[in-house]
Amino acid sequence: MTANAPIKHLLGIKGLSASHIQTIFETADNFKSLLNGPVKKTPALRDITIANLFFENSTRTRVSFELAEKRLGADIVNFSSSSSSVKKGETLIDTVNNILSMKVDMVVMRHPAPGACVFLSKHIDAQIVNAGDGTHEHPTQALLDAYSIREQYGDVAGKKVVIVGDILHSRVALSNIYCLQLLGAEVMVCGPATLIPKHIAALGVKVSHNLDEALNWCDVANMLRIQLERQDQRYFPSLKEYSRLYGLTMDRLAQLDKEICVMHPGPINRGVEISSEVADSDQSIILQQVENGVAVRMAVLFLLGQQRL
Repeated sequence: MTANAPIKHLLGIKGLSASHIQTIFETADNFKSLLNGPVKKTPALRDITIANLFFENSTRTRVSFELAEKRLGADIVNFSSSSSSVKKGETLIDTVNNILSMKVDMVVMRHPAPGACVFLSKHIDAQIVNAGDGTHEHPTQALLDAYSIREQYGDVAGKKVVIVGDILHSRVALSNIYCLQLLGAEVMVCGPATLIPKHIAALGVKVSHNLDEALNWCDVANMLRIQLERQDQRYFPSLKEYSRLYGLTMDRLAQLDKEICVMHPGPINRGVEISSEVADSDQSIILQQVENGVAVRMAVLFLLGQQRL
């Protein structure tokens, strides 16, 4: 990227500076204008081939990346581990090297193992974009979340953002914390003690186990789902109990003496962490997040791709 020292990969927010993020946002502004115009495509990456490697199930992120790549004019190779030689025992490096032998320039990868993208970046020449690695990071989600807050308020600096839910198993939470703090926001995490990492306060975030207290403090509430697929034990008595204590409802919002902005990275479990009324309300910017995801991912791919052209 062109801000400060260029970076070859987007492996996580932790490797970025505030000026890198501002460059991404300014580039995304231009692409959002393009997407809202009559001609939604540009040939900016027409000489770039991008492989989408998803070793975990994904709908929103995969579709968002594919659409971003097509809008930029890139050639695309889609790969799913469920229908590949990975099932036959092929290693990650062998799989990717086979794809790179087809002259792929960039790899967008989601993998269940934390650090998989970092590992891969040390063994292959292509540029790597992390689309989520286990419980580690999900940098483009954090970028689009922060971009959406910037769009809503004009700036991220000084805003109070609470991230609510399954912080322990969430790659979105960690990337959001890094990104929001780089941009000058205050961050709180809120949820049951069993779903809050023990030493998370060392990252400089506030910790609360009371949702009403957190909502009174914040300007923005980012509601996370319970990631049951990553849980190997029970962390709370029942989903009904969790929803009673940590579910965001219109009644809870009505008790506040201010309006807050409501976000969710998806997929939404309606009636658990957020009610349908809240998700579809005027205070929700969930659909704006989805729209902004394409522009932000276009910006990331464009800035990285320019180094290969």
